[in-house]
Amino acid sequence: MATLDNKSFLVCCANGAGSSLMLKMTMQKVLTKLGVKPGKIHHCALSEGKSCAPNYDIVFCARNFANMFDAAAARGTIVLGLKNIMSAAEIEQALRDAGLVD
Repeated sequence: MATLDNKSFLVCCANGAGSSLMLKMTMQKVLTKLGVKPGKIHHCALSEGKSCAPNYDIVFCARNFANMFDAAAARGTIVLGLKNIMSAAEIEQALRDAGLVD
């Protein structure tokens, strides 16, 4: 999927250890399925993510944390909040709903 190729992705969770790493791995599977070759994927805690999010094209996080990235969204970063961060189907649907994949 050319529109997402070389895009940078940031994946955040509360502490930056368990859930963000699992979300990153699930997201990588979805991107591979869609034929996307991302430029960079980084996972971290919300505290780090809030400050570095404007340096990324797309941010994935739990839905209840999405508003923490309002400043990055105002600068053009796409923020995708997920209800179930382990759901490959939800990740793919979020990308489709945002108009990033067909």
